[in-house]
Amino acid sequence: QAQLVESGGGLVQPGGSLRLSCAVSRNLRGIRVMGWYRQYPGKQRELVAYITVGGSTGYGDSVKGRFTISRDIRKNTVDLHMNTLEPEDTAVYYCNVRNFVAEYWGQGTQVTVSS
Repeated sequence: QAQLVESGGGLVQPGGSLRLSCAVSRNLRGIRVMGWYRQYPGKQRELVAYITVGGSTGYGDSVKGRFTISRDIRKNTVDLHMNTLEPEDTAVYYCNVRNFVAEYWGQGTQVTVSS
């Protein structure tokens, strides 16, 4: 059973920074894309950022220039570096991984931006 374990969420003041990390179990083979999504209450999940196996990245419009996605192939992790956080970034953030067979989700981690 493939597992994605997220860490790093929490409470931060506006303008602050957080780093989310997702550890992907070693038995998940053939990864094509790793990414982060977020979900507001009562809304569908939306893409925050992704990184492909080739290293290409993409970002949602609202986080461009503030968030950076990175991966560590050796550790099998994908991180989301979030800077200049705004109250509108408050949401549950989910790690997502896709391979040739399926896509997998983490359990979610809460990020709250508030003074």
